[in-house]
Amino acid sequence: MGNETLTRHGPAGLHTWAGLGLHAAAVVVAVAAAPAWGADWSGYERLSREQVIERVTGTPSGERPTLYSKNLSGLDLSGVDFREANLSASVFNGANLKGANLSGCDLTVAFMEGANLAGADLRGAILFSTQFRGSTLAGTNLAGARFIGDMSGADLQGADLSRLDGAADMKNQSMGLMRANIVSANLRRANLAGADLSRADLSFSVLSGANLSGAKLFGADFSASDLSGANLRGADLGGSKFIDTDFTGADLSNADFTGSTFRNVKGLEKATRTGAKGLPGSP
Repeated sequence: MGNETLTRHGPAGLHTWAGLGLHAAAVVVAVAAAPAWGADWSGYERLSREQVIERVTGTPSGERPTLYSKNLSGLDLSGVDFREANLSASVFNGANLKGANLSGCDLTVAFMEGANLAGADLRGAILFSTQFRGSTLAGTNLAGARFIGDMSGADLQGADLSRLDGAADMKNQSMGLMRANIVSANLRRANLAGADLSRADLSFSVLSGANLSGAKLFGADFSASDLSGANLRGADLGGSKFIDTDFTGADLSNADFTGSTFRNVKGLEKATRTGAKGLPGSP
């Protein structure tokens, strides 16, 4: 999980953002020592699909469904309605969550590596230190979610990340910079309009045809990324890094690149630059 991971810790049912420091460190150490995907995950209660549905639907009215620290790896959970559930610290590696409703869920420190979340609903979900490495999130709705975690190698083609809050957490730095890691991901035609991915790592990712209009991308890393045909109208990209980045056919109208680093970029001459600030060769 590396030194960018941090989480919150508290009662199984209700977590708060207070007291992150030492509590978070304890949780991270425990989770980091857990077995890899496909292993036993000892200490995590193993549930079947039927048991999952029973616990979610059997929750008394007015209470939040809780499946804290469960082993749900490899399960077929497609279409399950987890709405508003506390799923923090649970393991979904390799699970099928296609079309599942995870809106408003707490997935803090959850593992979803290699999971299929195509078409799932994660609107407004809390994804703090959540691991999505190699997962399928094509067409997934992440609008308005809070995300600081790992989506490296994920398929986010056509996903809705509009208004996603993926800005680096600058208040809690005891374990290093906590930011969105979206390296080598597929974001073709994804909607990131109005998202905040300040200081996110988007290097080596494909964002061709993506909508990043009005997005906050200050200090982000786009090294070796493909932004061809992307819409960056009015985006804030100040202080960002563009090394071996492809801008061919991108719309950079009124975008702000002030203080950004450009090295060996491609296609800027073929991009729409009207009103853009801070580009090489701009007045």
